[in-house]
Amino acid sequence: MQNPTIARQPLYVILLLILAGEAVFILPFVLARVFRPTFLDVFELTNLELGTCFSVYGIVAFISYLLGGTLADKFKPKILIAVALFLTALGGLVISTYPSYFVLKIVYGYWGFTTIFLFWAAMIKATRVWGGTKSQGLAFGFLDGGRGLVAAAFGSLGVFVFSLLITSEIADAAFSERKEAFRYVILISSAIICTVGVLILLFLKTDASEEIIVQKKTWAETFSNFKVVIKIPSVWLLMIIILCAYVGYKMTDVFSLYAKEVMLYDEIESAKVGTYLLYIRPVIGITIGFLADKTKTSLMMILGFLVMLFGALIFASGVIEPSMSLFFLLSLLITATGVYAFRTLYFAAMQEGHIPLAVTGTAVGIISLIGYTPDIFMGPAMGYLLDNSPGELGHQHVFLMLAAFSGLGLITAFRFYWLDKSIYRTKKKV
Repeated sequence: MQNPTIARQPLYVILLLILAGEAVFILPFVLARVFRPTFLDVFELTNLELGTCFSVYGIVAFISYLLGGTLADKFKPKILIAVALFLTALGGLVISTYPSYFVLKIVYGYWGFTTIFLFWAAMIKATRVWGGTKSQGLAFGFLDGGRGLVAAAFGSLGVFVFSLLITSEIADAAFSERKEAFRYVILISSAIICTVGVLILLFLKTDASEEIIVQKKTWAETFSNFKVVIKIPSVWLLMIIILCAYVGYKMTDVFSLYAKEVMLYDEIESAKVGTYLLYIRPVIGITIGFLADKTKTSLMMILGFLVMLFGALIFASGVIEPSMSLFFLLSLLITATGVYAFRTLYFAAMQEGHIPLAVTGTAVGIISLIGYTPDIFMGPAMGYLLDNSPGELGHQHVFLMLAAFSGLGLITAFRFYWLDKSIYRTKKKV
C-alpha cells in the first residue's frame, strides 16, 4: 500500500500543532528541565526520586504508545489533542499544592496517560498530513523547531516570574519564598496549557485531509494495522534509532544541574542555561528539516549521531573546568545540536522508510513503544549515577552512557540508509 499524494495544509494548522506539541509537556518535563535544582529543592527530592517519577511516567507511556497509536487512526486529532491538554493542566493544579512523593508519582503516571495515550500519535499523524508527500522534513522541522521556541518562551517566562517573586538575592531567599514563587510558575503554566486547548478546539481543522487522518474502519480492522506495520523493516530500525537519540534528549534534563554543580552557577543562572539552549532548537530543527528534504533523512541521522557522540565524549573526558564558561557553553551547543537534530528526524524518516500514511498512528505507537523506553530507565539511571558519584564524576558517568548509545545509534542509522538504497534498487529493477 503506497502513501497517497497529498498537499500541504494551511500554515496556521502547523502553528497550532506547535503550540499544543510543547504545551502538553511543559508540566511533566520542561519545568523540571529548566528549574531542576529548584524543582528538587521545593519538592524535597533526590535525583533518584525525581528519576523514579519520570520512570512511572515512562511505564504508563509504554502501554499508552501502543494503544494510543490505534486511537489516532480512529478519531479526529483535534478532539484527542484538546482533551489531552485540559487533563494535563489539571495535574498542574495538583502539584501546585506540593503533594507527597507518593502523590507526585501518581501525577506523573497520570501525565503518561494524558500526554501519550490521548495526544502523541494524534499530533504526529496530523503533522505528517500537513507536510504532504514531499515536505516531511520541513513539517517535522517546523514542528520541533517551533516546539523548541515555545519551550524556550515558557522557560523564559518561568524564570522571569520566579525571579520577579524573589524579593531578595537568590542565595539568601528563604525556602518558603522560593516555594511560593515556583507555585506561581506551575499555576501560570497550567493556565496557558488550558488556553491552548481552547484554541485547538476552535481552530484546528483537517478539512480535505479528514479521510486520510481518520479511517472509517471497525475496531477489528483498525487493529489489523499491527500486522501491516510489524512487517516493515524500517519500523524496527527506527525503534533503535529513536531509543538512542531519545537518550540524548533525556540528557538535557541535567544540563542546568551540571551548570550548578560543576560550573558553580546559582539557581537562576543555571535555569537560564537550560532556557537559552531551547532557543537554538528552532534554528537546528528547521535547518535540519530543510537539509533532510534536500538530501536524505538517513544522512542527517548519521550526522546527528556523530555530533552527539563528539559532544558526549567532551563532557565524559572531564576536561571542562569551572573557569571555562565559554568552552562549557560551546560543548553544550555541540551536544544539543546533535540531540535537537533528531527531534526533527524521528518521524520525518517514516516517508523514507516507506511506511504507509494510512497506518501512521499504529506505526508511531509501535515505534514509540521501544523508542521512548528511556522515559522508563534514564531518569533512575541518571539519578543513581549522579547521587552515587556527587559532582563532576557523576556527570562524567552519565555522559559516557550517552556516548555508548550514540555509537549504537550511528551503526543503526547506517543500516537504515542502506535499507532505503536496497529498496530503491529493487523497485528500479521491477
